[in-house]
Amino acid sequence: MRSPVCLAGARACPPEDVGGIGGYEDFLQAIGDPHHPENKEFLEWIGGEFDARSFDVDEVNEILREMT
Repeated sequence: MRSPVCLAGARACPPEDVGGIGGYEDFLQAIGDPHHPENKEFLEWIGGEFDARSFDVDEVNEILREMT
């Protein structure tokens, strides 16, 4: 059985249940500003850190292999 393969990409996908495009924008703003009222809550929710610029093609391909 053949699996799909990711050749390249950019940026991390939004976390599950972040609230769509607007929610993701709010999330990024909050975690990027230590003085934002929701900063601590969002960082706890996401597990302590989130790098929106990260992308790992090998990780994506491993997920795709596991799905097939």
